[in-house]
Formats: sequence, structure tokens, C-alpha cells
Amino acid sequence: MKNALLVTNSEQSAVALSKLLEEEGYEEITVTYSAYSAEQQEPEFDLVCINAPLADENGIALATRFADTTRSGVVIIVSKASSDKVSDMLNEKGVLVISKPINRHLFHHYLLFTDCFRSRLLRVERENDKLKHMVEDLKIIDRAKLLLVTCLNMSEEQAHRYLEKQAMDLQTSKLAVAKQVIRTYQN
Repeated sequence: MKNALLVTNSEQSAVALSKLLEEEGYEEITVTYSAYSAEQQEPEFDLVCINAPLADENGIALATRFADTTRSGVVIIVSKASSDKVSDMLNEKGVLVISKPINRHLFHHYLLFTDCFRSRLLRVERENDKLKHMVEDLKIIDRAKLLLVTCLNMSEEQAHRYLEKQAMDLQTSKLAVAKQVIRTYQN
């Protein structure tokens, strides 16, 4: 279920934009009428849609904050006259800029692009987390090898082989064996 935060300055625009978002498959739409109230929202949204200007700011700073601090797709809707200038400021941040009046067909494609971009970001983030865990596991294994080298006068190859053989013999992971070696020889 896709959810969106819609930040706008009037009830009329909230109704119209909510309808567009519902047509695009956003089932949960939270509407706020200021940058301050938007920042008070707790959940992470699939999409943050800002209809600028807002009552308490122009919306550019809010778009930047959401782009910098969340994994949400961020779209800002601005006047046609300022769209190029705003695009120059926000494209580097990954914020899509839509000019008014909104073309339904283009709006649809902007949101598809935002979904695609967010999916890729989340996939890269998962891969990054996986790699971080692998690096942490390797650090533990290397620490165990160092302890075997210093405490038992093994060569690095012998320590490596010892961890592998213990893992096979005990039918457990090399990481679990490394943690046991660290507990045993740390002091």
C-alpha cells in the first residue's frame, strides 16, 4: 500500500492533488498545510508532494530536508516561471520539479519515475547493509585469526585453516567459531 504526504497551502489544492494521487495508486494520503506540520509527521512516506509556495516557506527548503533525511520520493510543484530556477537548485538533491499547471500525463510519468528511483535506492540500501554486515563479519574473523596467531603461535594460514576446519567439524559458521575463539583468547 503506497502512502504519500501532501503539503499544500489550501483546501482546494489539497482536494485536487489528493484525487490525482489516488488515481496513481496512493491509498494513504496525509495532508498538511505548512512546512512545520509536514516535518512533524512520523512515518516514512513513499512520496512527499509539495505544492509550493507554502504558508510558512517557499517549499524548497522543505523539499531539500525531506530529500536529505528520508528515503521518500520527493516532488515539488512550482509556478512555470520559477520551475527552471528551482530545478537547477533541487535536481542534484534528487527532487523532481513539476511546473503548474499540472499535466496529468506528465504527472503520471513523474510519479512512475519517482517510484522507480525510490525502488532502486532501497535496493542499493539493502545491498549496502548486506556489505556492511559482511565487512563486520570479516573483521571478527580477522580478529580471531590474530588471536590464534599471537596466542597459539599459528601462522595466518594455519589460523585460517583452523577456523574453517572447526566450522566444518562443528557444523557451524566460520563467524561463530571466530566469536568463540575471541571469547576464549581475548583475555
